Amino acid sequence: MVKLRLRRVGKKKQPIYKIVVANSQSSRNGKYIEAVGQYNPLINPIVIEVKEDRLFAWLKRGAQPTDTLRSLLQRKGLWLKWGLMKKGADEAMIAAEMEKWQMLQADKMQREADRKARRKAVKKKKAAATEAPTAPAAVTPAAEPVATPAA
Repeated sequence: MVKLRLRRVGKKKQPIYKIVVANSQSSRNGKYIEAVGQYNPLINPIVIEVKEDRLFAWLKRGAQPTDTLRSLLQRKGLWLKWGLMKKGADEAMIAAEMEKWQMLQADKMQREADRKARRKAVKKKKAAATEAPTAPAAVTPAAEPVATPAA
């Protein structure tokens, strides 16, 4: 069985992955049939480069992507495009759906950025609130001991 999967390359603690077509029984970094793309998780935002024509050619032949690779393809929008191609949609419809998907992704990224900003503001506010009560308590002088009469 032929699989589409990730092949790890790069240095220690600095992985870069090739997207390859390989026999399902070969090892992770073993022989592969063809490299169809690359995935770099260390750059923000992550970089996923794929030769779409070769990817779709292998999917048409029956190659199955791994779960991880499928999620990367979904993130890039290629899995949606593949689903539309399987249904027999024409190029105009695929282009319209992809444009709509990209608009939704832009909205999603904006919501994510807003949510991160709100969380950061709340965290900063909590940190300021916890520091404020402790600072005056440390500055106040200690009460003087009361002298007791000697008997």
